[in-house]
Amino acid sequence: MADQQEGCSGAGMTVLVFLSGAILGATAAMLYAPNSGQETRRAIKGYARRTEGEVLDKAKEIRADLSRTVEEAKRYLKETEATIAAALAAGKEAFKKDKTDRA
Repeated sequence: MADQQEGCSGAGMTVLVFLSGAILGATAAMLYAPNSGQETRRAIKGYARRTEGEVLDKAKEIRADLSRTVEEAKRYLKETEATIAAALAAGKEAFKKDKTDRA
């Protein structure tokens, strides 16, 4: 379970670093391109729109992954709670039996 959470965090960070690098690289390339200012601005706006869409899609994916992870954690906690309750009940019964056997 802990490994999955670390994986999500690492994947999210990788995506963020990749997108940041892509944005910086594209911006630098467009600023040094031999186009007019208007053409460069238009190209930057287009790239920004595409990147915004990609970032929103990735955010949706990450949100869905996080929701699945939270649901798995809740299920695991319920199962663990049931196991602990059963063990506690068995321990109480064993204690009562031992107490009556000694008396």
